[in-house]
Amino acid sequence: MTGLKGQRILLGVSGGIAAYKAAELVRRLRDAGAEVRVVMTAAALHFVGSTTFQALSGHPVRSSLWDEAAEAAMGHIELARWATRVLVAPASANTLARLAQGRANDLLSTLCLATEAPLLVAPAMNRVMWAHPATQANVATLQARGVEILGPASGDQACGEVGAGRLLEPGQIVAAVEASLLPPRLSGRRLLVSAGPTFEDIDPVRFIGNRSSGKMGFAVADAARRMGAEVTLVAGPVSLPTPPGVTRVDVRRAAQMREAVLAALPGMDAYIGAAAVADYAPAETLPQKLKKSGDSLAITLVRTADILADVAAHAARPRLVVGFAAETQDLEAYARDKLHRKGLDLIAANDVSRAGHGFEGDDNALSVFWRDGRHDIAHGPKTRVARELLQLLADRLEAME
Repeated sequence: MTGLKGQRILLGVSGGIAAYKAAELVRRLRDAGAEVRVVMTAAALHFVGSTTFQALSGHPVRSSLWDEAAEAAMGHIELARWATRVLVAPASANTLARLAQGRANDLLSTLCLATEAPLLVAPAMNRVMWAHPATQANVATLQARGVEILGPASGDQACGEVGAGRLLEPGQIVAAVEASLLPPRLSGRRLLVSAGPTFEDIDPVRFIGNRSSGKMGFAVADAARRMGAEVTLVAGPVSLPTPPGVTRVDVRRAAQMREAVLAALPGMDAYIGAAAVADYAPAETLPQKLKKSGDSLAITLVRTADILADVAAHAARPRLVVGFAAETQDLEAYARDKLHRKGLDLIAANDVSRAGHGFEGDDNALSVFWRDGRHDIAHGPKTRVARELLQLLADRLEAME
């Protein structure tokens, strides 16, 4: 196996019980053909000794900015320039925070600032620490800067709890590093994504809407851009920042979303309809605020256009049309019915009745269906779920060629 032949991997090991897996990771990286040098934080040395990594890597281990022998020739700059990839595994919550803040108060964080090599980090921590808004904000900051986040996985943790936060297995990390060397899988592709809710106005102050935050669709758009695609994002009324490099079109109502989607459709390779489009809208929007006038109120609603079905039947139909289905029961039956009824190629369904799945949250889980198949994407951060969904999409596009 020589998938990393000629690569120089600078492996940063931070504190946490998962540091013991980094020893196996060094061996796997070298088996794949890479040359590896290891930098450890002070906390990591409490879990695994530097002698282990020196023996496995064949190079002295660095752990301090104040190593007089190494720093006589500005050793940390030499290391930063040497690396073709910087991999931090495990990356503790503290390390993620320091990297996000741009701190340079130890050797590892200084190297990450001083290198021009791509940076990959594999988080490992307790599930509550991983889910904490501060950690998620730090991860989002790093991703916005182009840092690739590997994992984490879900499962049993050393603390006795179960959930997201486990370090990926060494083989998975090596595979991810190898994948980072390949041309982006969606390079040259054009993707159209719709995201967020639509708001259907009753009067100037009231509307009919839903709980969609847009986070899933925005994660898909961001992941697609990182995989090399040219991405247009049609967004309902949300306050999320535009992913770097993505062309954004803002809309409010279902009719406006349909118009924007169809206008952008020509030349697209795929349409991913992640938006939660209102099924009904008021028959008329009142020009003035509706005043309270009785114990009950009847509003006539009319069906909105079916954007997914219209795209699937359009003369400029992309090669792949992907829908989303937010369900609360009979997930597969309803999703497959929607798949066939609307003429879709794939449909990604989630059970929004389950806590931590779908609307408003940062995590999700999807079951993806097509005519004769199914793939389940495990519960986790929407950023990871989006990447796995797009890998499926890339598989399908490549199979068409």
